Amino acid sequence: MDWRIAMPVGNFGVIIVCLSLSPPSRIGWRLGGKRASARWESDYLDWALTDFSGYLAADELYDGQFCILSIVDNRTFKRLFFQVLDHDPKHEDMIAFFGRFQAALEARQLTVLGITTDGSALYPATIQAVWGNLPHQICEFHILKDLNQAILRAVAQVRKQLAAQQPKLKRGRPKPDQKKLTQKRQRLQQKISDLFEYRFLFVQHYLTDTERATLQRITRGLPHLRVLRQIMDEIYRLFDRRCRTATALAKLVLLRKRVQRFTKLRQILKGLFSTNVEKALTFLDDRLLGATSNAVERGNRRYRKMQNSVYRVRTYAHIVARLALDLFRDAMMPLRSNVLRYLHTARAMP
Repeated sequence: MDWRIAMPVGNFGVIIVCLSLSPPSRIGWRLGGKRASARWESDYLDWALTDFSGYLAADELYDGQFCILSIVDNRTFKRLFFQVLDHDPKHEDMIAFFGRFQAALEARQLTVLGITTDGSALYPATIQAVWGNLPHQICEFHILKDLNQAILRAVAQVRKQLAAQQPKLKRGRPKPDQKKLTQKRQRLQQKISDLFEYRFLFVQHYLTDTERATLQRITRGLPHLRVLRQIMDEIYRLFDRRCRTATALAKLVLLRKRVQRFTKLRQILKGLFSTNVEKALTFLDDRLLGATSNAVERGNRRYRKMQNSVYRVRTYAHIVARLALDLFRDAMMPLRSNVLRYLHTARAMP
Protein backbone atom coordinates (compact mmCIF):
# COMPACT_ATOMS: atom_id res chain seq x y z
CA MET A 1 0.00 0.00 0.00
CA ASP A 2 1.27 3.47 -0.86
CA TRP A 3 1.77 5.83 2.02
CA ARG A 4 3.61 9.02 2.91
CA ILE A 5 5.07 10.53 6.08
CA ALA A 6 5.61 14.29 6.35
CA MET A 7 8.54 15.25 8.61
CA PRO A 8 8.78 18.95 9.51
CA VAL A 9 12.18 20.56 9.06
CA GLY A 10 12.86 24.00 10.47
CA ASN A 11 10.07 26.54 10.36
CA PHE A 12 9.09 26.62 6.71
CA GLY A 13 9.44 23.22 5.10
CA VAL A 14 8.94 19.48 5.39
CA ILE A 15 10.56 16.36 3.96
CA ILE A 16 8.22 13.83 2.37
CA VAL A 17 9.17 10.25 3.24
CA CYS A 18 7.72 7.23 1.41
CA LEU A 19 4.56 7.40 -0.70
CA SER A 20 1.12 8.95 -0.26
CA LEU A 21 -2.12 7.35 0.77
CA SER A 22 -4.10 10.00 -1.13
CA PRO A 23 -3.65 11.83 -4.46
CA PRO A 24 -0.59 14.10 -4.54
CA SER A 25 -1.20 17.41 -2.81
CA ARG A 26 -1.19 20.60 -4.87
CA ILE A 27 0.31 22.57 -1.99
CA GLY A 28 3.83 22.04 -3.27
CA TRP A 29 5.70 21.04 -0.13
CA ARG A 30 9.42 21.11 -0.74
CA LEU A 31 12.51 21.71 1.33
CA GLY A 32 14.46 24.81 0.32
CA GLY A 33 11.56 26.39 -1.58
CA LYS A 34 9.98 29.76 -1.03
CA ARG A 35 8.95 30.81 2.43
CA ALA A 36 5.37 30.21 3.49
CA SER A 37 4.72 33.96 3.64
CA ALA A 38 5.69 34.28 -0.04
CA ARG A 39 3.58 31.44 -1.46
CA TRP A 40 0.48 31.10 0.70
CA GLU A 41 -1.64 33.23 -1.67
CA SER A 42 -1.01 30.73 -4.46
CA ASP A 43 -0.25 27.28 -3.06
CA TYR A 44 -2.41 27.46 0.05
CA LEU A 45 -5.39 29.12 -1.67
CA ASP A 46 -5.41 26.39 -4.32
CA TRP A 47 -6.07 23.89 -1.54
CA ALA A 48 -8.36 26.02 0.63
CA LEU A 49 -10.68 27.00 -2.22
CA THR A 50 -11.20 23.50 -3.60
CA ASP A 51 -14.44 23.13 -1.59
CA PHE A 52 -15.33 26.82 -1.28
CA SER A 53 -18.90 27.20 0.01
CA GLY A 54 -19.43 30.84 -0.96
CA TYR A 55 -20.24 31.94 2.60
CA LEU A 56 -17.63 34.02 4.41
CA ALA A 57 -16.91 35.28 7.91
CA ALA A 58 -14.68 38.34 8.33
CA ASP A 59 -13.20 40.01 11.39
CA GLU A 60 -10.33 42.19 12.53
CA LEU A 61 -7.94 41.47 15.40
CA TYR A 62 -5.87 44.14 17.15
CA ASP A 63 -2.46 43.33 18.61
CA GLY A 64 -0.64 46.42 19.80
CA GLN A 65 0.04 48.63 16.80
CA PHE A 66 -0.90 45.86 14.37
CA CYS A 67 -4.32 44.91 12.99
CA ILE A 68 -4.93 41.51 11.39
CA LEU A 69 -7.78 41.29 8.87
CA SER A 70 -9.08 37.76 8.32
CA ILE A 71 -11.53 35.99 6.01
CA VAL A 72 -12.71 32.44 6.76
CA ASP A 73 -15.06 30.05 4.98
CA ASN A 74 -18.08 30.04 7.29
CA ARG A 75 -19.15 26.52 6.28
CA THR A 76 -15.87 24.58 6.05
CA PHE A 77 -14.12 26.69 8.74
CA LYS A 78 -11.03 27.01 6.52
CA ARG A 79 -9.00 30.18 6.88
CA LEU A 80 -8.78 31.73 3.43
CA PHE A 81 -7.18 35.15 3.45
CA PHE A 82 -5.46 37.55 5.83
CA GLN A 83 -3.58 40.84 5.85
CA VAL A 84 -1.49 42.48 8.57
CA LEU A 85 -1.63 46.26 8.92
CA ASP A 86 0.65 48.41 11.07
CA HIS A 87 -2.18 50.89 11.72
CA ASP A 88 -5.90 50.90 12.39
CA PRO A 89 -7.83 49.87 9.26
CA LYS A 90 -9.52 52.54 7.20
CA HIS A 91 -12.14 52.33 4.48
CA GLU A 92 -9.46 52.26 1.76
CA ASP A 93 -7.62 49.42 3.51
CA MET A 94 -10.77 47.35 3.73
CA ILE A 95 -11.64 47.87 0.06
CA ALA A 96 -8.10 46.88 -0.97
CA PHE A 97 -8.22 43.79 1.28
CA PHE A 98 -11.59 42.54 0.04
CA GLY A 99 -10.62 43.49 -3.53
CA ARG A 100 -7.53 41.27 -3.43
CA PHE A 101 -9.59 38.37 -2.18
CA GLN A 102 -12.27 38.94 -4.81
CA ALA A 103 -9.59 38.92 -7.52
CA ALA A 104 -8.36 35.54 -6.25
CA LEU A 105 -11.93 34.21 -6.42
CA GLU A 106 -12.51 35.55 -9.93
CA ALA A 107 -9.30 33.86 -11.11
CA ARG A 108 -10.81 30.57 -9.95
CA GLN A 109 -14.36 31.41 -11.14
CA LEU A 110 -15.83 31.40 -7.63
CA THR A 111 -18.64 33.57 -6.26
CA VAL A 112 -19.40 34.94 -2.81
CA LEU A 113 -22.99 34.21 -1.68
CA GLY A 114 -23.05 35.80 1.78
CA ILE A 115 -20.84 37.20 4.52
CA THR A 116 -21.05 37.37 8.32
CA THR A 117 -19.27 40.05 10.37
CA ASP A 118 -19.56 41.74 13.73
CA GLY A 119 -21.24 45.10 14.18
CA SER A 120 -18.17 47.14 13.22
CA ALA A 121 -18.75 50.17 10.99
CA LEU A 122 -15.86 49.05 8.74
CA TYR A 123 -17.84 46.46 6.82
CA PRO A 124 -21.21 47.72 5.43
CA ALA A 125 -19.81 50.34 3.03
CA THR A 126 -16.87 48.10 2.06
CA ILE A 127 -19.07 45.11 1.27
CA GLN A 128 -21.37 47.35 -0.77
CA ALA A 129 -18.41 48.72 -2.73
CA VAL A 130 -16.83 45.32 -3.52
CA TRP A 131 -19.81 42.92 -3.77
CA GLY A 132 -22.86 45.14 -4.11
CA ASN A 133 -26.10 43.96 -2.49
CA LEU A 134 -24.56 40.88 -0.92
CA PRO A 135 -26.49 39.31 2.01
CA HIS A 136 -24.70 40.72 5.06
CA GLN A 137 -25.32 39.03 8.41
CA ILE A 138 -24.37 40.71 11.68
CA CYS A 139 -23.16 38.12 14.17
CA GLU A 140 -26.05 36.96 16.35
CA PHE A 141 -23.72 36.28 19.25
CA HIS A 142 -22.52 39.89 19.48
CA ILE A 143 -26.09 41.22 19.48
CA LEU A 144 -27.24 38.84 22.21
CA LYS A 145 -24.09 39.49 24.22
CA ASP A 146 -24.80 43.23 24.35
CA LEU A 147 -28.44 42.67 25.33
CA ASN A 148 -27.49 40.11 27.99
CA GLN A 149 -24.99 42.51 29.51
CA ALA A 150 -27.68 45.21 29.60
CA ILE A 151 -30.04 42.84 31.45
CA LEU A 152 -27.34 41.87 33.95
CA ARG A 153 -26.52 45.52 34.57
CA ALA A 154 -30.21 46.14 35.32
CA VAL A 155 -30.22 43.26 37.83
CA ALA A 156 -27.07 44.67 39.45
CA GLN A 157 -28.78 48.06 39.74
CA VAL A 158 -31.70 46.43 41.56
CA ARG A 159 -29.26 44.82 44.01
CA LYS A 160 -27.77 48.24 44.74
CA GLN A 161 -31.23 49.69 45.34
CA LEU A 162 -32.08 46.88 47.75
CA ALA A 163 -28.79 47.38 49.58
CA ALA A 164 -29.63 51.06 50.01
CA GLN A 165 -32.98 50.09 51.59
CA GLN A 166 -31.37 48.03 54.33
CA PRO A 167 -31.90 49.61 57.76
CA LYS A 168 -28.73 50.68 59.50
CA LEU A 169 -28.05 48.92 62.80
CA LYS A 170 -25.40 49.46 65.36
CA ARG A 171 -22.61 46.96 65.73
CA GLY A 172 -23.03 44.09 68.14
CA ARG A 173 -25.97 42.00 69.21
CA PRO A 174 -29.30 43.64 68.20
CA LYS A 175 -31.56 44.84 70.98
CA PRO A 176 -35.06 43.36 71.46
CA ASP A 177 -36.73 46.52 70.15
CA GLN A 178 -34.74 46.18 66.89
CA LYS A 179 -36.07 42.71 66.06
CA LYS A 180 -38.22 43.87 63.14
CA LEU A 181 -35.40 45.93 61.66
CA THR A 182 -33.08 42.97 61.96
CA GLN A 183 -35.53 40.67 60.21
CA LYS A 184 -36.03 43.21 57.43
CA ARG A 185 -32.28 43.51 56.95
CA GLN A 186 -31.90 39.74 56.80
CA ARG A 187 -34.71 39.44 54.22
CA LEU A 188 -33.17 42.12 52.02
CA GLN A 189 -29.72 40.58 52.35
CA GLN A 190 -31.10 37.17 51.35
CA LYS A 191 -32.85 38.76 48.37
CA ILE A 192 -29.61 40.44 47.28
CA SER A 193 -27.68 37.18 47.64
CA ASP A 194 -30.25 35.25 45.60
CA LEU A 195 -30.27 37.86 42.82
CA PHE A 196 -26.49 37.62 42.60
CA GLU A 197 -26.28 33.82 42.80
CA TYR A 198 -29.02 33.20 40.22
CA ARG A 199 -28.38 36.23 37.98
CA PHE A 200 -27.70 33.91 35.04
CA LEU A 201 -31.37 32.87 35.04
CA PHE A 202 -32.29 36.27 33.60
CA VAL A 203 -30.28 35.68 30.40
CA GLN A 204 -30.08 31.89 30.08
CA HIS A 205 -31.67 30.73 26.84
CA TYR A 206 -33.58 27.68 28.07
CA LEU A 207 -34.85 27.25 31.62
CA THR A 208 -36.00 24.05 33.30
CA ASP A 209 -39.11 23.93 35.47
CA THR A 210 -36.94 24.06 38.57
CA GLU A 211 -35.05 27.09 37.29
CA ARG A 212 -38.30 28.87 36.44
CA ALA A 213 -39.59 28.21 39.95
CA THR A 214 -36.37 29.64 41.37
CA LEU A 215 -36.73 32.71 39.16
CA GLN A 216 -40.29 33.24 40.38
CA ARG A 217 -39.10 33.00 43.98
CA ILE A 218 -36.20 35.44 43.78
CA THR A 219 -38.25 38.04 41.83
CA ARG A 220 -41.16 38.05 44.29
CA GLY A 221 -41.97 41.72 44.87
CA LEU A 222 -39.88 42.76 41.82
CA PRO A 223 -42.29 42.53 38.85
CA HIS A 224 -40.08 44.63 36.56
CA LEU A 225 -37.39 41.93 36.71
CA ARG A 226 -39.94 39.35 35.58
CA VAL A 227 -40.79 41.62 32.66
CA LEU A 228 -37.10 41.74 31.74
CA ARG A 229 -36.99 37.94 31.62
CA GLN A 230 -40.13 37.84 29.44
CA ILE A 231 -38.60 40.34 27.03
CA MET A 232 -35.42 38.26 26.90
CA ASP A 233 -37.52 35.24 25.91
CA GLU A 234 -39.05 37.28 23.10
CA ILE A 235 -35.59 38.34 21.91
CA TYR A 236 -34.45 34.71 21.74
CA ARG A 237 -37.56 33.85 19.71
CA LEU A 238 -36.54 36.40 17.09
CA PHE A 239 -33.55 34.22 16.14
CA ASP A 240 -35.54 31.00 15.79
CA ARG A 241 -34.61 29.31 12.49
CA ARG A 242 -38.19 28.11 12.05
CA CYS A 243 -39.39 31.56 10.98
CA ARG A 244 -38.31 33.87 8.16
CA THR A 245 -36.74 37.31 8.25
CA ALA A 246 -39.99 39.13 7.46
CA THR A 247 -41.77 37.36 10.33
CA ALA A 248 -38.93 38.11 12.74
CA LEU A 249 -38.89 41.79 11.71
CA ALA A 250 -42.63 42.03 12.36
CA LYS A 251 -42.08 40.54 15.83
CA LEU A 252 -39.25 43.00 16.41
CA VAL A 253 -41.50 45.97 15.63
CA LEU A 254 -44.08 44.79 18.19
CA LEU A 255 -41.38 44.14 20.79
CA ARG A 256 -39.92 47.61 20.30
CA LYS A 257 -43.35 49.18 20.76
CA ARG A 258 -43.79 47.22 23.99
CA VAL A 259 -40.41 48.35 25.34
CA GLN A 260 -40.98 51.92 24.17
CA ARG A 261 -43.91 52.32 26.55
CA PHE A 262 -41.65 52.05 29.62
CA THR A 263 -38.96 54.66 30.20
CA LYS A 264 -36.69 52.42 32.29
CA LEU A 265 -36.95 49.48 29.91
CA ARG A 266 -36.21 51.76 26.97
CA GLN A 267 -33.03 52.92 28.66
CA ILE A 268 -31.95 49.42 29.65
CA LEU A 269 -32.64 47.83 26.24
CA LYS A 270 -31.56 50.71 24.03
CA GLY A 271 -29.46 48.23 22.06
CA LEU A 272 -32.69 46.63 20.88
CA PHE A 273 -33.38 49.73 18.75
CA SER A 274 -30.09 49.46 16.83
CA THR A 275 -30.20 48.73 13.10
CA ASN A 276 -27.70 45.92 13.70
CA VAL A 277 -30.51 43.88 15.29
CA GLU A 278 -32.38 43.92 11.99
CA LYS A 279 -29.26 42.88 10.06
CA ALA A 280 -28.71 40.06 12.55
CA LEU A 281 -31.94 38.46 11.28
CA THR A 282 -30.72 38.13 7.67
CA PHE A 283 -29.68 34.50 8.13
CA LEU A 284 -33.31 33.37 8.59
CA ASP A 285 -33.92 33.51 4.82
CA ASP A 286 -30.81 31.48 3.95
CA ARG A 287 -30.17 28.27 5.84
CA LEU A 288 -26.53 28.16 4.68
CA LEU A 289 -25.70 31.69 5.82
CA GLY A 290 -23.88 31.56 9.14
CA ALA A 291 -25.68 33.24 12.03
CA THR A 292 -22.41 33.86 13.89
CA SER A 293 -18.81 34.64 12.99
CA ASN A 294 -17.43 31.84 15.16
CA ALA A 295 -15.47 30.48 12.19
CA VAL A 296 -13.19 33.52 12.15
CA GLU A 297 -13.28 34.05 15.92
CA ARG A 298 -11.65 30.64 16.49
CA GLY A 299 -8.78 31.74 14.26
CA ASN A 300 -8.38 34.86 16.40
CA ARG A 301 -8.33 32.74 19.54
CA ARG A 302 -5.68 30.55 17.95
CA TYR A 303 -3.55 33.63 17.26
CA ARG A 304 -3.94 34.86 20.85
CA LYS A 305 -2.80 31.48 22.15
CA MET A 306 0.18 31.55 19.80
CA GLN A 307 1.18 35.01 21.06
CA ASN A 308 1.15 33.75 24.64
CA SER A 309 3.54 30.89 23.89
CA VAL A 310 5.82 32.34 21.17
CA TYR A 311 7.20 35.67 22.34
CA ARG A 312 9.16 36.50 19.17
CA VAL A 313 5.96 36.88 17.11
CA ARG A 314 5.77 40.63 17.68
CA THR A 315 7.10 42.27 14.50
CA TYR A 316 5.31 42.67 11.17
CA ALA A 317 7.48 40.12 9.34
CA HIS A 318 7.20 37.53 12.12
CA ILE A 319 3.41 37.89 12.37
CA VAL A 320 2.96 37.42 8.61
CA ALA A 321 5.35 34.45 8.51
CA ARG A 322 3.75 32.76 11.51
CA LEU A 323 0.21 33.19 10.17
CA ALA A 324 1.22 31.82 6.77
CA LEU A 325 2.97 28.85 8.39
CA ASP A 326 -0.13 28.17 10.46
CA LEU A 327 -2.24 28.08 7.30
CA PHE A 328 -0.01 25.41 5.79
CA ARG A 329 -0.28 23.47 9.04
CA ASP A 330 -4.06 23.36 8.53
CA ALA A 331 -3.52 22.06 5.00
CA MET A 332 -1.24 19.31 6.30
CA MET A 333 -3.74 18.02 8.87
CA PRO A 334 -5.59 15.55 6.56
CA LEU A 335 -2.30 14.07 5.36
CA ARG A 336 -0.93 13.79 8.88
CA SER A 337 -4.14 12.13 10.04
CA ASN A 338 -3.94 9.56 7.23
CA VAL A 339 -0.31 8.78 8.05
CA LEU A 340 -1.00 8.38 11.76
CA ARG A 341 -3.99 6.18 11.05
CA TYR A 342 -1.89 3.96 8.76
CA LEU A 343 0.95 3.75 11.27
CA HIS A 344 -1.41 2.75 14.09
CA THR A 345 -2.98 0.13 11.85
CA ALA A 346 0.41 -1.24 10.80
CA ARG A 347 1.60 -1.40 14.40
CA ALA A 348 -1.50 -3.31 15.45
CA MET A 349 -1.00 -5.94 12.76
CA PRO A 350 0.75 -9.15 13.90
